Amino acid sequence: MRRVVAQGTFDLLHPGHLHYLSEARSMGDELHVIVSRSENVTHKEKPVVGDRQRRDMIAALDPVDEARLGDTEDFFVPIRDIDPDVIVLGHDQHHDEDTLAAMLADEGIDCEVARASAREPRYDDEILSTGRIIDRVCERRC
Repeated sequence: MRRVVAQGTFDLLHPGHLHYLSEARSMGDELHVIVSRSENVTHKEKPVVGDRQRRDMIAALDPVDEARLGDTEDFFVPIRDIDPDVIVLGHDQHHDEDTLAAMLADEGIDCEVARASAREPRYDDEILSTGRIIDRVCERRC
């Protein structure tokens, strides 16, 4: 069985998230998703939606076999626990594949690192970004 890991913040779900997870699932037999805890999100604005709710929403998606929250201290704790064959990064995630592969090797974790493709909007007003969803809400409701 080929085990795949995807990870992300997954704040305000949109079609881009589903594309990423569907593509990650197609790379193996079982998809495990690690949802970042709000306190660990430092590369962008903190999530609007709470940790457990984001995890629950991801767990409810068809491509996902298991969703869990990330560890607050050590990024590698859930990775070691899952023991994946491949980690799939989202097309726009800030991680560098080579750096992540080297970090995994340093930790003694033997798995591939892949990157999912981007999903293009399918119609004019389709939003594929949490930040853009928030901007639209603010434009229309604030």
